[in-house]
Amino acid sequence: MGKGRLIVLTGPSGVGKGTLLRSLVHRHPDLYVSVSVTTRAPRQGEVDGQNYYFVTRPQFERMVAQGELLEWAEFAGNCYGTPRKAVEEKIQDDKWVILEIELDGARQIRKTFPSALRMFILPPSLSELENRIRGRAQDSEDAITRRLTHAREELSAAKEFDVQIVNDDFEDALSKIETALYEPVAAIC
Repeated sequence: MGKGRLIVLTGPSGVGKGTLLRSLVHRHPDLYVSVSVTTRAPRQGEVDGQNYYFVTRPQFERMVAQGELLEWAEFAGNCYGTPRKAVEEKIQDDKWVILEIELDGARQIRKTFPSALRMFILPPSLSELENRIRGRAQDSEDAITRRLTHAREELSAAKEFDVQIVNDDFEDALSKIETALYEPVAAIC
């Protein structure tokens, strides 16, 4: 791949970022996915250190105060952040690092790493996004309402990103991500 690179993948909760990212890494195992820190409780099947680093709010606040996070944001009552040291080391080792993060964090990255490639994943529609969130059966009704309200705000920020991809057809969306990564001069729809 050559020179190290930072890639940001963001979009509303339920848009399919995680699924797209897992398939992308399966196809391109040389990509490094940064593991975020969160204060939320693990969901069924999630493993500490693999899906997230699960920490308490005081631990998270200490990490912020000590500058250990590259970016961080609070979403749906929980905090999320990217450990700085691991990302910087991988980039220095000429690795491509992907961050799957929230909008606030992506905006912070724009300031700290202006050369990062920033991609925004959009749903085909708000109603489809709601169907996806409800289909996960992981959130309370209150959490679903918060996620959808937040999604409307996030969608208005899509044009701030280098690339916008609508996840209406999984294989097509994945192909567009690959094109943005490996053929940056190509036009992305």
